[in-house]
Amino acid sequence: MQFSIMQGRLVPPSDGRFQCFPRERWRDEFALAQAAGLTGIEWIYDLYGADANPLATDDGLKLIDALSAETGVTVRSLCADYFMDRPLLRAGEAELDELVNILLWLLGRCDSAGIGRVVMPFVDASRIESDDDCDRLVAVMGRIAPILEKTGIEVHLETSLTPASFADLLARLPHPSFKVNYDSGNSASLGYDTRLEFAAYGPRIGSVHIKDRVEGGGTVPLGTGDADFEALFECLAAIGYANGFVLQVARSAPGDEVDWAVQNREFVLARQAKAV
Repeated sequence: MQFSIMQGRLVPPSDGRFQCFPRERWRDEFALAQAAGLTGIEWIYDLYGADANPLATDDGLKLIDALSAETGVTVRSLCADYFMDRPLLRAGEAELDELVNILLWLLGRCDSAGIGRVVMPFVDASRIESDDDCDRLVAVMGRIAPILEKTGIEVHLETSLTPASFADLLARLPHPSFKVNYDSGNSASLGYDTRLEFAAYGPRIGSVHIKDRVEGGGTVPLGTGDADFEALFECLAAIGYANGFVLQVARSAPGDEVDWAVQNREFVLARQAKAV
C-alpha cells in the first residue's frame, strides 16, 4: 500500500496557513518524504501559491521530475484547493466560465506532469448546499469530461453530502473518471456512519485522505477523535481498495514533521493489519 502526504505537511506552516502550497520549501519535501518512508506527495494548487507553483511551467515540471527521480517520491495526485479559494458553486456566470477554463488548464498541466487524479473539494466555503448546486456541479463536470476521457485523469469529489445525497449525485456522474475522495476526518466531524457511507457509494471510492476530527469540531491527532478507523479499514478491505493513502493529519510541533509522519504511517499500518 502506497503512502503519500499532503503537500506542506513536512515543513512548518507557510505564512501561518494550516494548508497551502509551501512556496519557499516545496523542494525540501521530496527528501523529507523519503526520510519518512513515504512514496508520494499530493500536490496542492491554490490561489496563495499559484504564481510560484512549478506545476505551471515546463521548467518547473522538469525540476519536479528531477526531485522525484532523486528520491523515489512521486506526485500521483493533486488537491485543487484553488477552487476552495474561488468556489465554482458560488461564482456568477462570467466568473464560472473563467474558472472552468482554469480547471481545464490545470488538468492539462496534470497530464503533462503525469498526475493521474485531481481531488476537487466541495466542502466548507465550496460545499454543495442545494439542488441548484448539484445541477451546476454536474454541468461543470460535463464540460471537463472530454479532457478526462482523452487523458485518463480521474476527478475525485470530496463533499460534505450525506451518504444518500452523495450517492444520488454520483448516479448523475456515471463515467468512471468521476470517483469519491473519502476523508475520514471530515466524515467523523459530520457524524456520518462509515459503514453507511460505504454501503451508499463504496465501489466509487478512488482515494482516501487519512485524518481524525471530533464530531462537530476540528482536526486532532489520529486516534483521539471520532473517526472510526476500525470500520474504515474493514470497509476498504471489503471493496478491495488498493489505491494508497494520503496523510492529511493534524500538524505536529514545527521541526518534528518527519517523525510525526512516521508515527502516523505506523498508526495506519497497524489498524489496517487488524482489518485484513
